Amino acid sequence: MKQENENNRNLQVALIGLATVVVIVFIIGWYVYKPVPVVIQGSAEVNEVRVSGKVPGRILQLYAKEGQQVTLGDTLVLIDSPEVRAKLAQANAAKSAAMAQLQKANKGARSETIEGAFEMWQKATIGVDIAKKSYDRIERLFEKGVVTAQKRDEVEAQYNAAVATAAGAKSQYNMALNGAEDEDKLASSALVEQAKGAIAEVEAYMAETILLSPISGEVSEIFPASGELVATGSPIMNIVDMNDIWFSFNVREDLLEDMKMGSEIEVAIPALNIKTTLEITYIKPLASFATWKTTKASGQFDARTFEVRATPIAPVKDLRPGMSAIMEKVIK
Repeated sequence: MKQENENNRNLQVALIGLATVVVIVFIIGWYVYKPVPVVIQGSAEVNEVRVSGKVPGRILQLYAKEGQQVTLGDTLVLIDSPEVRAKLAQANAAKSAAMAQLQKANKGARSETIEGAFEMWQKATIGVDIAKKSYDRIERLFEKGVVTAQKRDEVEAQYNAAVATAAGAKSQYNMALNGAEDEDKLASSALVEQAKGAIAEVEAYMAETILLSPISGEVSEIFPASGELVATGSPIMNIVDMNDIWFSFNVREDLLEDMKMGSEIEVAIPALNIKTTLEITYIKPLASFATWKTTKASGQFDARTFEVRATPIAPVKDLRPGMSAIMEKVIK
C-alpha cells in the first residue's frame, strides 16, 4: 500500500512537471509567433516659399524677423542698387537725346547742329579706337589664359557698342547734312519710343528693390544680414504657410496593404502628447538606389520604399514643422 501511494505521488509530480513544460512552451511560442508591431515614424512638413530679388545690391533694410507673421503684400526687404539707379539715369538721358533728335528732325538742321553732329561723330570714332585697343589687349591676355572669357566678352561688348555708337553718330551727322526726311522723322520717333521702353524696363527693375511677401505665413529663415550684398536671385528669406502642413512617412511596400489614397490613419504626436487622424493624399516610390531592401535571402522579394504623405483631418493646435508622428503597423 505504501509503495502504491509513492507511485501515485511520483505520477502526480510527473504530470505536473509535464503540464508546466507544456505551459512554458506555449508561452514561449506565443511570444515568438505573436504579431510584431512595426513603428513607422514621419515628420511634419510645410509649404515653403523662398523670397529673392531680380536685382543685385546691398540689403538696406529688413522689415521682418524670423518667427514673425506676415501677410500677402507686406514689405519685407529694401535693396539699395546704385547700378539700377545709374541705368535709370542713362535711360532718361537717352530719352532726352531721342526727343532732341526728333525735334531737330521736325525743325530742320541748323549749322550749329551740323557742327555738333560732326563733333559727336568724331568723339564716337575716338571711342571706337580706344575700345578696339582695349579689346585687342584683352584678347591677347585671354589667349594666354590671364583673363576670363567673361571679361573678354565684356570688353568685346563695349567695343561693339562703341562701333554702333560711332555708326549712329555718323548717321546723325549725315542726316544733319542732308536735312531730315520723313523716314528720318519716323526713325527719330522710334528712338523716342525705344527710350521710353528702356525707362519702363529699368523702372520695373527699380520696383524689384522693394520685395513684398508673396504669401501670408511665418518667416522661418533670413539668410543675409542688413548691409550685406546679395546677387541676382540670391535667397533672402523663407516664408512658410502654416495652413498648408502635412506629414511625410517612408513606408516599405509590404506595409502598404491598408494605406490607400484617401484612406485614414491614426498617429501619435509625441511633442504634443496627442493622437490625431490623417488622410493619405500622396503615395510615390522613392529612388530605388536609396530605398531598395533585399529580402530574397529569406525567400521573399526585394521591397521598395514609398513616400506617403497624409494631411490632418482637422487642424492640430500648436503643430510645428519637424514634429514627429508615430504610427504602428502589425506584421502578421
